[in-house]
Amino acid sequence: MIALIQRVESARVEVDGTTVGAIGAGLLALVAVEPGDGEAQCRRMLERLLGYRVFSDAEGRMNLGLAETGGGLLLVSQFTLAADTRKGMRPSFTAAAAPDEARRWFDHLVLLARNAHPGVETGRFGAHMKVHLINDGPVTFRLEVR
Repeated sequence: MIALIQRVESARVEVDGTTVGAIGAGLLALVAVEPGDGEAQCRRMLERLLGYRVFSDAEGRMNLGLAETGGGLLLVSQFTLAADTRKGMRPSFTAAAAPDEARRWFDHLVLLARNAHPGVETGRFGAHMKVHLINDGPVTFRLEVR
């Protein structure tokens, strides 16, 4: 499982001109499910999303995780993160989970997140989404869980 996380002042997702998920300050996480991902990967990814220290403490150092700040978490499925771009001029998506498998584990990650943290929002799986964000920093990290 892969997540590209961005510390944001705010973020929202639109589908067909309608906002389907929005947060204030917190994390936007673009998430790709890979073949073989399951319960263990979902739990570990959630642990990292909530605990990864990307928020500033009183001294301005990145020492606080999302769980400590109480910020929002916007989870957006994005299979293109699993693309193989090592050769040629077109990405290969063989490293991404099949849509049914990806939906199952992305939805499970969302369920775990909602049970563990307030303010969890999502995009719409499989939809053409427009993601609007104000990246704070910018601060962006790629997380991987195997």
